[in-house]
Amino acid sequence: MKQPYLIGVAGGSGSGKTTVVTELVQSVAPESVALIHHDAYYRDFSNLSVEDREKINFDHPDALETDLLVRHLQELADGRPVDVPVYDFTTHTRTGEVRRVEPTRVVIVDGILVLADPDLRRMLDMKVYVDADPDIRFIRRLERDLMERGRTLESVIRQYTTTVRPMHLEFVEPSKRYADIIVPVGGHNRVAVDMLVATLRELLTA
Repeated sequence: MKQPYLIGVAGGSGSGKTTVVTELVQSVAPESVALIHHDAYYRDFSNLSVEDREKINFDHPDALETDLLVRHLQELADGRPVDVPVYDFTTHTRTGEVRRVEPTRVVIVDGILVLADPDLRRMLDMKVYVDADPDIRFIRRLERDLMERGRTLESVIRQYTTTVRPMHLEFVEPSKRYADIIVPVGGHNRVAVDMLVATLRELLTA
């Protein structure tokens, strides 16, 4: 098998990364592409109390074990499967379970800080940044955290104002300059998404 083509998809929380990635994955045969979420590599904070876990800045690069992700991508590039951690966002701990990811022709990595880490960035063959207005991103994040992650309205607003927005300005937004492709308006930009789908299909037929 040819060495995997690594695509990184970054962008602020709620920018539409999931929509773009879903379009890419569904546009090709399932066995051709593997998807890895950077979020799965949050560090395990089970040694801390619930109160202390709530104080952690999860939007800072140090909250993620990115060096493990880089090692996993290298393993996939060498043709070996990897066991991706399964993370529980309601308790801020790893479950102890893993998700086996097999080497495929294309590997997509998504996450807000995918383009912020130099070692991870160097491994990527294509770097995509999904952009969206701050108010749209906040509304999407609010809806997701309330419905999917068991958060309260107050906790979401507090986290956004104290860590999400500052870390976006410090780490996420500046990483946009490393992107090969910027997708404005998130997954609603049909021209950009269709272009990415066409590029992906071309890669798989090369």
